[in-house]
Amino acid sequence: MADLKDFAEQLVNLTVKEVNELATILKDEYGIEPAAAAVAVAAGPAAGGEAAEEKTEFDVILKAAGASKLAVVKLVKELTGLGLKEAKELVDGAPSPIKEGVSKDEAEGLKSSLEEAGAEVELK
Repeated sequence: MADLKDFAEQLVNLTVKEVNELATILKDEYGIEPAAAAVAVAAGPAAGGEAAEEKTEFDVILKAAGASKLAVVKLVKELTGLGLKEAKELVDGAPSPIKEGVSKDEAEGLKSSLEEAGAEVELK
């Protein structure tokens, strides 16, 4: 019984990428259609109970600098406290995280500031 609980916990904690890989394996090796596998795996978190908990920490990811790269570099420098060279490298290496584990309000504020400067930003 404990083995089944461990297995169930592993299923509940799968990432989206891992679920897709599992679906491919089930289809290719066992002939089980991915739609059925996705439904079975998706049902797992609902049974877990706490999966519906609201996310409280967000990562602010710079997807692209946009047309006004210089303004974005200056803003990233200001927001992160990095030096000019480090901020430029961060912007040049997009997509890259600007800040990680911040509150929803802070993440939204950073996103709007960066978007006003012309950057493409994503919250995760």
